[in-house]
Amino acid sequence: MPRHRSTASRSGSDRATARGRGSRPEAAAGATDGPGPGVGEPPSPAGQASARARVCVAAITGAHGVRGLVKVKSFTDDPAAFADYGPLEDNDGRRRFNLAVKSSVKGQFLVEIEGVSDRDAAAALTGTTLWVDRDRLPPPDEDAFYHADLIGLPVVLADGTPLGTVRALYDFGAGDVMEVGRPGTAPVVLPFTKAAVPVVDIARRRVVVDPPAGLLEPERTQVGGDDADPAGSED
Repeated sequence: MPRHRSTASRSGSDRATARGRGSRPEAAAGATDGPGPGVGEPPSPAGQASARARVCVAAITGAHGVRGLVKVKSFTDDPAAFADYGPLEDNDGRRRFNLAVKSSVKGQFLVEIEGVSDRDAAAALTGTTLWVDRDRLPPPDEDAFYHADLIGLPVVLADGTPLGTVRALYDFGAGDVMEVGRPGTAPVVLPFTKAAVPVVDIARRRVVVDPPAGLLEPERTQVGGDDADPAGSED
């Protein structure tokens, strides 16, 4: 059974490094709008109109030809698996699409959608994300978790101190990272490793983290530069 890129895998090492919010791609996991063409990560279900747990498995990136075919970018580890789960829905859950994969080109799939028969209708679907109910997907691998199961879980430190909630997960190429939203302050991004995230308890709805040293310390602001004299110093 396929494992989806809309999962996060918790590695046993600290090869993933924490990244600042500036590294966050627009409309990646955690964004409320669907990705535009070329986006490499599926959005999370945060902000969906539907209360059902769903997972984004693909996105329509444009029209192909004049007969209504669309280009689809897959977010599944087995790239063709997005078409295996029956009708897919748009982000709002208002439209359902019956898909038939015709071929692939340049890392994307050419797909026929029932009821879409010309280029204008196909082009109008550009940017549409394609979603499937969470309960229609296979169980994730050991130490892998669907984004849909993690988003919104409370996050606490090892001593039980509340930190925030899981906001998003990304894979920038060096391993998965987890963004934690914190009330009243900037979010923090942690490596999604067993060392930094020792406990992920979906059933009890909690995540325990042990951030790398210094990650949560407030930034020190130095006024006047390194050579400035302290206030009130004497010659």
